[in-house]
Amino acid sequence: MDLRLNDIVEMKKPHPCGEKLWLVTRVGMDIKLKCTRCGREVMLPRAKAEKGIRKIVEREEPHE
Repeated sequence: MDLRLNDIVEMKKPHPCGEKLWLVTRVGMDIKLKCTRCGREVMLPRAKAEKGIRKIVEREEPHE
């Protein structure tokens, strides 16, 4: 999966606060996600994060 910094992704399961949308704040072997509702940050191994992501909702286009 092609994840980039500042992508907003929809997860399969909601966060306990009820939100399914997360902001990608770090990409590498681990993926760091920030809840768009409550601001909680979690870091997941790439494989686990990719399994939990349903789709990329919004992508920031590169500046030229």
